[in-house]
Amino acid sequence: MLGKLNLIAVKAKQDKTLKFTALIHHVNEENLMQCYGELKRNRACGIDEVTVEEYGENLQANVRSLVERLKRKTYQPKPVKRGYIPKPGKAEKRGLGIPAVEDKLVQLMLKHILEAIFENNFLDYSYGFRPYRNSHLAIRKLDYEVMKRPVNYIVEVDVRKFFDTVQHDWLIKCLEQRIADRNLLGLIKKLLKSGYVEAGQYHASKMGTPQGGIISPLLANIYLHYVLDLWFDKVVKRQVGGYINLVRYCDDFVVCCQHQSDAENFLSQLEVRLKKFGLLIAWDKTQILPFGRKAWCQSHVARKKMKTFNFLGFTHYCGRSRRGKFIMGHKTTKENLQRKLREIKEWVKERRGKVPLKIWWNLLKVKMSGHYSYFGISGNLRCLDQFYDCVTRLVYKWINKRSQKRSMAWVKFKAYLKQNPLPKPKIYYAFYSTK
Repeated sequence: MLGKLNLIAVKAKQDKTLKFTALIHHVNEENLMQCYGELKRNRACGIDEVTVEEYGENLQANVRSLVERLKRKTYQPKPVKRGYIPKPGKAEKRGLGIPAVEDKLVQLMLKHILEAIFENNFLDYSYGFRPYRNSHLAIRKLDYEVMKRPVNYIVEVDVRKFFDTVQHDWLIKCLEQRIADRNLLGLIKKLLKSGYVEAGQYHASKMGTPQGGIISPLLANIYLHYVLDLWFDKVVKRQVGGYINLVRYCDDFVVCCQHQSDAENFLSQLEVRLKKFGLLIAWDKTQILPFGRKAWCQSHVARKKMKTFNFLGFTHYCGRSRRGKFIMGHKTTKENLQRKLREIKEWVKERRGKVPLKIWWNLLKVKMSGHYSYFGISGNLRCLDQFYDCVTRLVYKWINKRSQKRSMAWVKFKAYLKQNPLPKPKIYYAFYSTK
């Protein structure tokens, strides 16, 4: 499978206008068997309540049956199971669609095919859900733009319910820019229109790509590549009077501008552009703010507090280095910090009386290390220290609530902590180079 996908990628790179006419044959028994090995085993079940392990008990027969239905064009994706997770710092919840295992296999194979074709088309503005790119590289790029380029304004944009409002017709037209295989496009249409089940009731899908689906982030990137990235590169950058650049992580993006007039013009043009493709700007979460070296110096002279903005779980602000020079700072947003502490609190409360301390203590270490691995970037050590202190006090509190009588005094807890230390904060991604 890898060799054939590499050939597709080479052809796509050599001729970026080439349309592929024969792709559906790659969705075969051998490739789907390999895709099964890539599925994660600890994920929730779909509407059929079949786990990955249960599907794999008779894997060859199941995959053979799936391929036969695909060839006869009788394959029909099952509706996704609708679930909800809370949004950080918000009362509303984000809807998730959980596909069946069989549909996950098809989506994963389609993802490999589409990725081999479109990855060569994507521009450098995009960092989300792409090979060898991640959120930390997006933040590093944003840091570079503010520190090294003539950036004086930031446009923070929020697209209202992006994954729920993607227009299927426009998405298919985007795919048709590189794909002419009607069978493959028909299979993608089936997945898009499979619908969802919520509280036992079926709902048809007339628009949107369900968050939680394996292929959804890639389809979102393809959609925004043609709707936003290319338009920004070919139209916006040629109209402005100063420097401007875009940093996008899937549907989250910010624009760095030199002039306020360019920022305002971009935002007004963006509204028209997105509306054409069925998307709307959430104006209550969208803003233009002075940001950068020049804005920081002006606010310092006027003794005014500068605005901050949130991007990818971090609050970004203008600050002062130890030598008194301008620096772009990054810290964990209050919402993310509070949410993570609430999660750990509930997790400890649930296990403190049911599981031995030495068992859940090791699991707590994993949770803390996971938090550090994402939020451990340059300038955020203070928030990491705050997280460590809060978790330590929280654990001590709930250990002593296992009964009416205090089970561990502070001195004893400190001794236990010394023998079984929790992971200390660590910077994993350094943005600031040292001489």
